Amino acid sequence: MTRRRSPLLLTLVPIVLLAACGDDDEGADPTTSPSTADAPTTTDSTGDSTGDSTGGDVVAGQPFPADRCAANEAAGTITYLSGFDFAATASIVEVLVAEQRGYFDELCLDVEVKPSFSVANYPEIAANNAQFASGGSFSEVVDFGAANDADFVVVAVEGKTGIDALIVKDGGPTDLEGLRGSTIGVKGRITSSVAAMLQQAGLVEGDDYTTVLLDGFDPKVHIEVPNIVGFPGYKSNEPQQLEAAGIPFTLLDPADYGIPGSFGILYTNAEFVNEHPTAAQDFVRAAMRGLADAVADPDAAAAIAVEFINANGNAMFLSPEGETARWNVDAGLVADTNANTALGVPEFDLLTAEVTAYAEIGLFGGEVPDITPYVDTALIGGVYAGDRTVIWPG
Repeated sequence: MTRRRSPLLLTLVPIVLLAACGDDDEGADPTTSPSTADAPTTTDSTGDSTGDSTGGDVVAGQPFPADRCAANEAAGTITYLSGFDFAATASIVEVLVAEQRGYFDELCLDVEVKPSFSVANYPEIAANNAQFASGGSFSEVVDFGAANDADFVVVAVEGKTGIDALIVKDGGPTDLEGLRGSTIGVKGRITSSVAAMLQQAGLVEGDDYTTVLLDGFDPKVHIEVPNIVGFPGYKSNEPQQLEAAGIPFTLLDPADYGIPGSFGILYTNAEFVNEHPTAAQDFVRAAMRGLADAVADPDAAAAIAVEFINANGNAMFLSPEGETARWNVDAGLVADTNANTALGVPEFDLLTAEVTAYAEIGLFGGEVPDITPYVDTALIGGVYAGDRTVIWPG
């Protein structure tokens, strides 16, 4: 049986207050954050058409403009790299749905989808060897970008909360203070949201708790490892596996403690956006239509992901049941955390709160980065009508 603990009464810090400053006006425009890059797109007063100087406007229900089609074809093959094979998760599943349902083709885009892993994608996008990719979190994209002077452009933030949480063995501590002096198992390093949650409670790695490396990815194996109190996992993955196996645990969720975060990041590079603005926007347009489909019918979207997984040999041994469970959790989080905007539209204040929180645990060299170069709300904002539906030709 899973037990979710209520947060401790901790002293509020500025990042928590900042994260709570989102606009909750239900009648708001789908783009609630200002654009932070030179934008090739515009939206008219009705919100029903978008265009730029190199391609005609996209008008809902009208034929796709021939000059825009030619501009998109001139972009050539657009390579997309997934973040964890073809798993049914945010910033992957919507691209697979769009590919399978022909949405890219309808916009004259030649898209090649390739399985990959988020940390492997950054050098490929930086070099423009691939044009779009899935990132693990906004902070991860900024961290890699700043460290390597890469011109990454985040065009969609689909999950506006951290996806990671701390899984504690049954019978172990049920609050953060109880973790003091314990050992936590990690796959590589402790995840950012969990580390920020522990630090906010006065628990610093190396001083107040230690970490040890775990082998493999099976949470049913990890929970049996002696001498550890638990391990970080992803809310849409490890907890689902443990629950399916009937293994009890306690989940300490950083979101319950006011820790900001993100997941399901779709990003590109400035070179591609500048050279092929209509293709960049229409890739986002097709992906956001795929995301709307995937949120509306999670089981169908997961089935599409499984088709891609199997066609690629299923090297990660992912199961239909696991992918269905994964996307149902992700889809719920995406829907719940995009109440103030159309799906995926970045919210600048939330992203600022996120990098501020993670700078406090040593990310970005401990300095809060300027996120302005890394966010473009104009591309995605231009694909949505005033009612927060994707503007689609017909």
